[in-house]
Amino acid sequence: MRHELALCCIALQFLTRVPIPRWVGFDAAWLTTCVRHFPLVGALVGAFGAAVLALAAAFWPAWVAATLAVGATAWLTCAFHEDGLADTCDALMGWVPREKALLIMKDSRIGTYGTVGLLVVTGLRIGLLATLAAHDVALACAALVATHMWARASAVLLMVSLPYGGDAEHAKAKPLALDVPAALVLPALGWSALALALPLPGLRLALAAVLLLAWVLWMRAWLRRRLGGFTGDALGATEQGAEALMLLVLAGQAPGWLA
Repeated sequence: MRHELALCCIALQFLTRVPIPRWVGFDAAWLTTCVRHFPLVGALVGAFGAAVLALAAAFWPAWVAATLAVGATAWLTCAFHEDGLADTCDALMGWVPREKALLIMKDSRIGTYGTVGLLVVTGLRIGLLATLAAHDVALACAALVATHMWARASAVLLMVSLPYGGDAEHAKAKPLALDVPAALVLPALGWSALALALPLPGLRLALAAVLLLAWVLWMRAWLRRRLGGFTGDALGATEQGAEALMLLVLAGQAPGWLA
């Protein structure tokens, strides 16, 4: 139990700016095994965003509350996934060779593709969350928690289904560049299943699950073709895309839409 708690803390430290207790210690191998707790960290990040959303919605319009909530989650995670999205768009939206794409991913500057990708995906997340909040703040809060959980589970699924596509020797988190055991998916999915207890429409959650699986399979095929595997930036892009896709399902407004 103590070891699992330590792994939860390592996952929290890796994905957010939250400090962890000194007793946790550190072992580089834990960076691999802690991925099974990524959806749990997603729940905590989503809960933080939901608290900001609920508080802001009491004073300002839904779009302001949604903007503050998305901004709060980006702050808590140091825009970790947003950075990956921008780098992936810059590297892979243009048809450059693999070696050039990997160099672009390491460049700290952001280009046109990265800027547009970040604006589109972040704009979608804010707009869709605002749509939900304008209808029901509690529903929007639940959606935010579920979305952050399932988006990180999507990244874990991608991670275990591909080899590392970059330079493993110079990877920022080298243990993640090693083969991640497929068995780690089961605990990650177990954490993700807790989202089913949230007050969200069951049919929409079912459709979101199918859509996110399709998204992971598409990213898997694309990354295998372009890079030969995943990179940390590609995992961030997968997470951000999964958030936007899930919110698209949850915020759909067509008459009778999966009521």
